[in-house]
This record gives sequence, structure tokens and C-alpha cells, in this order.
Amino acid sequence: MLRTIIDAFKVPELRNKILFTLGILALYRFGAYVPVPGIPFNEFANAFAQSGVSMAMLDLFTGGALSHFSVFSLGIMPYITASIIMQLMQGVIPAVGRWAKEGESGRKKITQVTRFMTLGLGLINAIGYLFLFKSSAYGVVFSSELPEIVTDIVVVFTLVAGTAFIMWMGELITQRGIGNGMSLIIFTSIISRVPSAIFSSVNLQSDMGMGIVVTILIVLVVLLCIPAIIFVERAQRRIPVNYAKRVQGRRMMGGQTTYIPLKVNAAGVIPIIFASCLIYFPAQLAALFNIGWLTAAADAMSSGWINWILTLVLVVFFAYFYTSMVFNPEETSDNLRRQGGFIPGVRPGSATTDYIKRVINRVTLPGGLFIALIAVVPSILFYFTGNQLIQAFGGTSILIMIGVALDTMSKIESQLKMHNYDGFFK
Repeated sequence: MLRTIIDAFKVPELRNKILFTLGILALYRFGAYVPVPGIPFNEFANAFAQSGVSMAMLDLFTGGALSHFSVFSLGIMPYITASIIMQLMQGVIPAVGRWAKEGESGRKKITQVTRFMTLGLGLINAIGYLFLFKSSAYGVVFSSELPEIVTDIVVVFTLVAGTAFIMWMGELITQRGIGNGMSLIIFTSIISRVPSAIFSSVNLQSDMGMGIVVTILIVLVVLLCIPAIIFVERAQRRIPVNYAKRVQGRRMMGGQTTYIPLKVNAAGVIPIIFASCLIYFPAQLAALFNIGWLTAAADAMSSGWINWILTLVLVVFFAYFYTSMVFNPEETSDNLRRQGGFIPGVRPGSATTDYIKRVINRVTLPGGLFIALIAVVPSILFYFTGNQLIQAFGGTSILIMIGVALDTMSKIESQLKMHNYDGFFK
């Protein structure tokens, strides 16, 4: 692996992309510590430390930006929420569904609507956080010589501008760097919390020696789980395909055998990201309206058996939903028929389509259940132990980090192969 990284830096184009990506991520981490104007830092930090589980999880996905009430406090959540809405709208609103099939022009329309929706959701969240932190629960008083209404407008504008800036940075990474920008930003936010979680885990026990032992055991369990997660992420169900021989001009075409690769977890980390956003959306509503029962409901959905059941159901649902969005059995069957291909023992046409659908449904279920269990089990352990390292190294965090890392490594590998270098996956 070290040799592969060295080879990657030998290619000027790839080296520039990697350095550009690292520079943008470093800028993102810097912004997570730049507070909004007028925030009393120490008083706010003490008040935030007393907040519930839901706010702690929102803080995890912002990389600690929310606990500092920085310019990036809203994180990438408004964009992810807007993306979920647009994905659902493709199956509900025919016009949006047609955009998705129009190629590049359609994708540009969807991206533009997603951007405006992100700013709208960011504005709602910014106002909600402002009212929440000024309420009696936190009692934050912004120090400014300006009138209170002007200070509030400046704070809201700063938070929305921070969300727009994060969205812009993510798109820059996707276009000019390596990997998916939004996923890498979430990856950076989660992994940045690991050092402080390790320190907290060591000091959680009254005996520091016991704290060190517990921390090492947790890290070892995580390391043992990583190969199993990678195995499922790379696993495929291969449907054999034969091509009939045919004469085209003076050449004999076809006659070879290949396969259709169907990944066990075709949706990747998308189901866990979408499920997490929906589960913690009530926490964002609680921040907006600051209603007691809504805050209690948000905390209940953020931990305990309600959270576990919701996570399990939503992850499996989004695994099926996103797989159906990215893989079209009718189109695959049609392409096979036009190219003279067929699945042995299956008639071309509707029978092939039905067969591919059945295989996808059977393959997606174990993949969805696996990532759902990986997400739920650490949450159960955290609920009973209160160890923040389990929270930072929870199933959701591990799946996102491994999924994003594998996706980024695959993109680096494809770039290396273009320059005759071996990749990560030899």
C-alpha cells in the first residue's frame, strides 16, 4: 500500500488532485473552529456540554463544529437532506424523473434545485439554532455593540454562508480532486472526533489502567470488524451471460461468456447516511422550534430501542430504494437482447427482467441487513456503557469511513492504471 501511495505521487496529475483534496479538507477543518461573530466561547461550550444525545450526534457529523458554534455548524446535513428529497422526488414527480434520464443537462437541473433547496434548509436550521441557543436551555447572550436584531441577522447569514461554502468545497473536490467531495467531508468530520473520543474513553473509568485496557479492546474489536465489512462491500453476485455467435460482414462476432456483476451492497454507504439524516432530522426540528416534547422525542429517536428499530428499517429501505435507482433491470435486459446476449436457462425479454429483479432483491436483503446490524450493535453498546469511543467508532461511523475510503482508493487505483501502475487491489 505504501508503494502504491508513492506511485500515486509520482504522477503529476494525480499528485495535484490528491494535494488539492487534502488542501480543501484542511480548509474545512479550519472553518470548524472559526466561531460565529459575538459568540461567548467558554459560556457556550459549558452550556453545550449539558445537551442531549441528539445534539451530540449532530455534533459528530459536523466534526465538532456545532459544539464550537463555528461558521460550519450546520455541516453537510442540509445538502444531504436536500439530496434525499430530490432522490425521492424522482420516483414521485414525473418531471424530476425525466430530468434524471436526460443525461448531463438533466443532472445539471437536479444539481441546481438541490443547491437552492440546501440554502433554504440551511436558513431554517440557522434560525432554529439561533433561537435554541438563545433560549433558557442554553442562555447564550451574543456580545455585540450592534442592535440585537442586527446581530441575529449576521449570525444567521454567517451560518448559511458556511453551508454554501461547504457545498462549494464538496463540489470542487468531486470535480477537481479525488473521490466524492461530500462523502470525504463527512469522513473528515467523523474521523476528526476519534482522538478526543480515545482520550475520553481512557478517562471514563476511575482507574486509568482499566480505561486504557477498555479502549484497547474497543479498538481491537473495530480492527477485527473491518475485514468483514470490506468483504461484504466488495462481494458480488455474478449472473452468467452468453453471447450467441453471429456473422457481421466477414467477421464472426459473439460466442464468448461473461457475467453481470451485482454487488451485495450496491448502495454503498448511501443507506446509512440517508437513514442517519432522517433519524436526526427531529433533532434539527427541535432546535428550530425549541418545544419540550419535540426535544424529548428527538432524544428518544437518537438512542434506545426506538433508534435501533428505526435504523434497521430505514437502512434496509434505503438499500432497496437506492439500488433500484442506480440499477435498472429493464434497461439491462434490453441491452442484452440487442447485443445478442442471454442468461443460460432464461428466455430473453420479460423473463430476463424478472430474473434479474429476483436476484437483486435476494442479494440486497442480506447486504442491507448486514450494514443495518453493523450500525445498530455499537449503538446498543454505547447505550449501556456511555463510552464515547464506541460512539465515534460506531457502526454508522465505521461504515461511512470504510465505504468512503474504499471508494477513494478505487478512484486512485483507476488513475494509476491509466499510467501503468499497480493499484491497491492487485
